[in-house]
Amino acid sequence: MTALTLPTTPADALHRTTPLHAVAPGELLIHEIYPSVQGESTYAGLPCVFVRTSVCDLRCSWCDTAHAFNRGERTTRAAVLAAVLAFDCPLVEVTGGEPLLQAEVYPLMVELADAGKTVLLETSGAHDVSRVDPRVVIVMDLKCPDSGEEARNYWPNLDVLKPTAEVKFVIASERDWRWSEAVIRAHRLDERFAVLVSCVFGRVEPRHLVEWLLAAKLPRVRLQVQLHKVIWEPTTRGV
Repeated sequence: MTALTLPTTPADALHRTTPLHAVAPGELLIHEIYPSVQGESTYAGLPCVFVRTSVCDLRCSWCDTAHAFNRGERTTRAAVLAAVLAFDCPLVEVTGGEPLLQAEVYPLMVELADAGKTVLLETSGAHDVSRVDPRVVIVMDLKCPDSGEEARNYWPNLDVLKPTAEVKFVIASERDWRWSEAVIRAHRLDERFAVLVSCVFGRVEPRHLVEWLLAAKLPRVRLQVQLHKVIWEPTTRGV
């Protein structure tokens, strides 16, 4: 199994996709597996294999991976592991969709770590991360107000994240930035984890976010730009 990218499916056909409850034990619903460079996090720029799972229970207003909401391919966990290892890349990211909706993601991450891979988990922060193998680097996205999903943030996660974790804020407006700044300060996030802030592509100019960050005097908070949207056309899939 090499890079897996599913064909584009018309929106009116999405309901025909296999629901998660129909996926058998030992299987995952996989949207795509592909090699690229890491576009975000403190690992940005490094070669990375991405395992994108299907299905998400959030509907962020700015989501750029809605194509993963409802369609995927039933794939055994063993086949996913073999596909990733075949790329012979030391860095692997499990993303989605929302990976933690699928039970087989947990043993998959264990197997990847056992194979010597550095494993990143991109998760929305709406789900308990306490079961994630401690070797996995959790990149957790706290949802800002303009995402429309602020109420879904599962705040107890902040008490169980390891120091290796990275906490991300996706900023769609100055209001989002003010909210993020307040959360960072209230929970001392920049003293405990790597903290990342990024712009919603096309809605906030990076220079404005830089101005807000500098004015806030938060020297440990890191601005990130989605490299894959700079390198390729922003809507390109499988990169």
